[in-house]
Amino acid sequence: MQTKHTHQFLTSDCRFCSLVSKANGEDPIGTVGTYEHWLIMEVSQPWPQEIFQENPTIKSLMGLFEELIFKHGVKLKPMLIAPDREYSHPGFTRLFYYYRPAKLFSQFEKQEFVVPESKAAALVRAIFKQLMQQPNDLLEFQQYQQQTSHIRELMVCTHAQVDLACGRFGTPIYRQLRKAYAPASNGKLRVWQTTHFGGHQFAPTLVDLPQGCLWGHLQPDVLDLLVQRNGSVFGLRQYYRGWTGLSEFEQRAEREIWMQSGWSWLDYLKAGKVLAMEEVAQGQDADWAEVRIDFAVPDGSTSGAYEARVEVCGEVMSAFNSAKEMELEAVRQYRVSRLIQVE
Repeated sequence: MQTKHTHQFLTSDCRFCSLVSKANGEDPIGTVGTYEHWLIMEVSQPWPQEIFQENPTIKSLMGLFEELIFKHGVKLKPMLIAPDREYSHPGFTRLFYYYRPAKLFSQFEKQEFVVPESKAAALVRAIFKQLMQQPNDLLEFQQYQQQTSHIRELMVCTHAQVDLACGRFGTPIYRQLRKAYAPASNGKLRVWQTTHFGGHQFAPTLVDLPQGCLWGHLQPDVLDLLVQRNGSVFGLRQYYRGWTGLSEFEQRAEREIWMQSGWSWLDYLKAGKVLAMEEVAQGQDADWAEVRIDFAVPDGSTSGAYEARVEVCGEVMSAFNSAKEMELEAVRQYRVSRLIQVE
């Protein structure tokens, strides 16, 4: 008699959370935050686990950062990248600022600055104050702005001090992308190492900007498809964590639309809306949600909308941190049970 219980990865097999997640079939979709702004700054390695609290420059900005998020409700994702021997300039700090340009959008607008190290904190303050609609001196930094909106930035988490899986699995993927893909791109692609941005159980995990898509459980043999987009979108389905322009239930529906529509979907302007959701206590996950994804073709010739029902379809055991003695937790899995184009 066949039992319903499938093979679950034993904690004694390995101490890497991402191997447990992968072996137990955890679906990475819908596991990213919703962001309207990204602020990414170069900071030299090594990166301690609590670098945002320990680095003097960053520590001096934390009060403003917390005011932005908690008082003003700004959906901002901060990250750090390692300077690169080829891209970076000694004595200068690179800073990327990406922002959502409109309600319906397909990718974030980019501003890049390369400033003297002594001015990095002032630049961040100026950006923060602009976000809070306060007087700021951002104009003073125009001379340091770089014209790089044509460059795609792939950012791979290698922050082993936060979780060993990111160092163990992120580093080889970073090296392969950096050595094989960046030099062949005619200056249209750069590859960076980043600090932790969430979801180490999906290591190796990657942010693709300006698009704002996140990927996880990456394998060397899917990098061609990820970078070149030269094959079927189905080949990336199991690695897609979601698009940060949407919330988690919307992200799950959006993947199914992408699978039906193909690569052109990534360029469509879009926005999501939760129409209804199961009421649950704070901190608990809803079993279902009804969502709507509005879209428009970039040239304005076509627009429309999809509606979808997303509902729980089971659970798998996963680990959120790598350790010799892992604690496994049940993680709900979801499926799109209905998807229709309504306009």
